[in-house]
Amino acid sequence: MSSLFSWREVRPAPGAVVAPDERLPWPQTAAMGIQHVVAMFGSTVLAPILMGFDPNVAVLMSGIGTLIFFLLVGGRVPSYLGSSFAFIGVVIAAKAASGGAIGPALGGIIVCGVVYVLMGFLVMAIGTRWIESLMPPVVTGAVVAVIGLNLAGIPIKNMAPTPFDAWMQAVTFVSVACVAVFTRGMVQRLLILVGLIVAAIVYAVLTNGLGLGKPLDLSGIANAAWFGAPHFAAPVFEQNAMLLIVPVVIILMAENLGHIKAVGAMTGRNLDGMVGRAFVGDGIATVVAASVGGTGVTTYAENIGVMAATKIYSTATFIIAALIAILLGFSPKFGALIQAIPLAVMGGVSIVVFGLIAIAGAKIWVDNKVDFSDNRNLMVAAITLVLGTGEYTLRFAGLTLGGIGTATFGAILLWALLGRAKPAK
Repeated sequence: MSSLFSWREVRPAPGAVVAPDERLPWPQTAAMGIQHVVAMFGSTVLAPILMGFDPNVAVLMSGIGTLIFFLLVGGRVPSYLGSSFAFIGVVIAAKAASGGAIGPALGGIIVCGVVYVLMGFLVMAIGTRWIESLMPPVVTGAVVAVIGLNLAGIPIKNMAPTPFDAWMQAVTFVSVACVAVFTRGMVQRLLILVGLIVAAIVYAVLTNGLGLGKPLDLSGIANAAWFGAPHFAAPVFEQNAMLLIVPVVIILMAENLGHIKAVGAMTGRNLDGMVGRAFVGDGIATVVAASVGGTGVTTYAENIGVMAATKIYSTATFIIAALIAILLGFSPKFGALIQAIPLAVMGGVSIVVFGLIAIAGAKIWVDNKVDFSDNRNLMVAAITLVLGTGEYTLRFAGLTLGGIGTATFGAILLWALLGRAKPAK
């Protein structure tokens, strides 16, 4: 256990990679942890709001879930667990069927988590060689790229309700880009956080100072208590809700598998042996979260984007981020502070983060020299990108599989069908 929480301290050159078992000096590691909290916060809060859950519980359980995941994978997989959007549709349906009560939905999420854990044990028992045959670099790159492209519509369509907000998104992503290109050292490493702060200051000057848009409202911070317990809720196990929600495990496995492959590709380490344990960790975290009123959790694409931008894969940063999230869960004032960030500024940051995820997928193709003159690779990548970006949706037996799910399974099935053919000379 002592070695699990032991990282080799490094002081890397600008742009150098920091491995999962390494860390920057603790003050810099703490700053990186804060940046990961900022990256995950928007989606982790948005998902429970859409489902009618308490956001503070979701944030609290995202931190606890991340610690559970860290322990289950032995500290070898740098990932943050946040609220999963895969549950939104089925949870809303389950609540509607039960008159708006969240208990049956929580029970369904718990059973889904239990099935997820069992699937993880199955993967651990039969090994992971099948992963290489099912997901060669052309498939992995396409799936990773789709994760970013599928999310692209969220900031552009939903986080800029006015023309002013759209311009503020532009100010934000330009700020982040300038920090990434024109700064050096730790400031450059904190490009997301520093860019967000700069954009928020510009937003305050233009709105509160010049009256050009919706003013920055800090009253929620002043009125919120420093400490307070979130609103926990108890699960109720009803058959209909369980049958409705359990199939989401398919989507969770697809998301987690794609994320593990992405992190493995970015760190240059083969993490296939961690897939089963990652499933178990994610499943247990989902069970624990739903037991007290939280949403199901999944490994977060936003935080993968931050790692891609900073080249810091230290799992120590996720321990810090998890502890901060737990603190936020018990502090309405800290939660109000993060929620006070203008929607447009968060949208601009999201554009950068989601774009970095998409580019990470393309980098997998480049690093593995994927040959797109081979029609097999061309068809798998082309179809997968459009399936995920266009939110191609399939419905069967009450389950809706769309976006990342259809793209992931589509890529795997297409390769299984086309990969057997010999490439044309």
